Amino acid sequence: MVADPAARIAALTAQLNEHNYRYYVLAAPTITDEAYDRLLAELRQLEAACPESVLTDSPSLRVGGQPTTDFPTVAHAVPMLSLDNSYSPDDVRDFDRRVCQALGLDSVGYVAELKIDGVALSLHYVDSVLARAVTRGDGLRGDDITANARTIRTVPLRLRQAGWDLEVRGEVFMPRADFARLNQEREEAGEALFANPRNSTAGSLKLQDPRLAARRGLRFAAYWLATDRAVPATHWDRLGLLRELGLPVDPAAERCPDLDAVFAYCARQEAGRDQLAYDIDGVVIKVDRVEHQQALGTTAKSPRHALALKFRARQARTQLLDVTFQVGRTGVITPVAVLAPVALAGTTISRATLHNQDEIERLQLHQGDQVVLEKGGDVIPKVVAVETAGRPDQARPIVFPTQCPACRATLAREADAAATRCENPTCPAQLRRRLEHFASRQAMDIEGLGPAAVEQLVERQLVADVGDLYQLNLEALVALDRLGERSAQNLLDGLAASRQRPFDRVLFALGIRHVGTTVARSLARHFGSLDRLLQADEDALEQAPEIGPTIARSVRDYFATPQADALLAKLRDAGLQLMSELEPTASAPLVASRFAGTTVVLTGALERFSRDEAAAMIESLGGKTAASVSRRTGLVVAGPGAGSKLEKARELGVPVIDEAEFLAWVAAARPE
Repeated sequence: MVADPAARIAALTAQLNEHNYRYYVLAAPTITDEAYDRLLAELRQLEAACPESVLTDSPSLRVGGQPTTDFPTVAHAVPMLSLDNSYSPDDVRDFDRRVCQALGLDSVGYVAELKIDGVALSLHYVDSVLARAVTRGDGLRGDDITANARTIRTVPLRLRQAGWDLEVRGEVFMPRADFARLNQEREEAGEALFANPRNSTAGSLKLQDPRLAARRGLRFAAYWLATDRAVPATHWDRLGLLRELGLPVDPAAERCPDLDAVFAYCARQEAGRDQLAYDIDGVVIKVDRVEHQQALGTTAKSPRHALALKFRARQARTQLLDVTFQVGRTGVITPVAVLAPVALAGTTISRATLHNQDEIERLQLHQGDQVVLEKGGDVIPKVVAVETAGRPDQARPIVFPTQCPACRATLAREADAAATRCENPTCPAQLRRRLEHFASRQAMDIEGLGPAAVEQLVERQLVADVGDLYQLNLEALVALDRLGERSAQNLLDGLAASRQRPFDRVLFALGIRHVGTTVARSLARHFGSLDRLLQADEDALEQAPEIGPTIARSVRDYFATPQADALLAKLRDAGLQLMSELEPTASAPLVASRFAGTTVVLTGALERFSRDEAAAMIESLGGKTAASVSRRTGLVVAGPGAGSKLEKARELGVPVIDEAEFLAWVAAARPE
């Protein structure tokens, strides 16, 4: 044992934090990873022997938080607004013109930064020590995720200068290499893969166990600060101050004296985006002088001093080999294009969603067609066009099926709805998807119940619904292929542990249409137990926060089926948590929602959601939906293939937005 353990602990803490700063902020390490690990091991050994000497900024405390089932809500002192998006140089010129006119100047200086594709986060430091980390949430309030934020190695636990009380905002993101590693691990474990780094970042910040969050490789880049102390008068110099305090900032940021410099910067960054270690989807342009920023003020959702110039979606051409039709857990049939592999935006694409029947008919797809691919938001590959030149006369058109590809039941399509469904409650494909959803991490989090095990359970008819999972025994599981006794016991242990998941997670796990984690939590808080929820009619359901007619009808219809009665009886017998531990709370007004009191019409093919899902979002944000456009319509959301409703909206002068803007409105009013 060293002569003075407390002194050695203090010295090691300071030394390791300095190495973290040099590695993560300056990108100029002065020590090997092996040497760093040796110092950290020594520190942990000393701290274990002398816990009273552990410092609050010890690197060993980055993964010390206890698992949680709740993230307290925190109000932002200054709203976390979203940026207005632009898609062309003309949009930027209009922005510059508005800024100059408002300030009464001929020109202004800007700072251009990369628009990192991540999740916004607010860090609060008290006397230079990290005290709290809060997500953006709805812009007015967010979730306290301090324990998970402490695991991000680019977030300093203590600033490099003493005595600072300040708020820092920035972007949390996942480098591409870490994203690829994470998905490889999930694939090997039989778990569903994440769609993109941004989604996995958002999910990582909400993990209940900080030890899991620590393994995700998240990074943080700061871009804003607020404090009562005197700070520089320009945004550029404030970025420099953030760096001096030990916080990483975008190393590619540049000070641009005029608009020509901004455009040159944007062109360079768009050309080199694939060489970066992380995803970006554009450039953020900010007025440099803070006094000018303050004079420009804000709109209801965006600051007037900043603009995001989104990069053009990248395209590729390839051959359509086939179209498969997948069955989701609610019976929705989704066509998927099988493509000759082609490189696009840093990944190899061999499949792309075709959304629904309307989109196939709009594209008039034939087998063997040459198709144009694009990544929506640089995330989701989609077919945007078909090149008909050279198509053989005998080419076979793609026809949407009339029977379920899994169970051969006749498919149904609701009037004025985009989704086509299999309504057979015993459809094996739906059962597989329901089991996978039930076992997923956000639901019952059943270790060992991956797609391979689910496939065999359904094929061997060992389960007819998720309730039958709790009747499985070791003998039945060991008989499955590639599932030894140890793995079978792990699955049984996972099922036993899932009995303790809270009621809101049980509700979400049921897979009721439109009931995501937020809605499930709202229902659990409002009704308190399954019995009270079962007694509620649609009017009573709509009294719960964030529940509109579409969600209420979906919940009521689900519980009215005989299959639901049988399933709930099994879940009761299995001892699942069917009463809520959440305290009832009144819903906070969504003052940032632009849907409140507005009648919205959805038309065309949406990429991210079905129309029902989009309608549920609108209703949860205080709006309502209608099937046709009239003078009472307040807004039309138009996707590809929009026809007569879009024309009627233009005739009547009804505002029209596309899906990208719809998503921006939702993001401005709902938690990320």
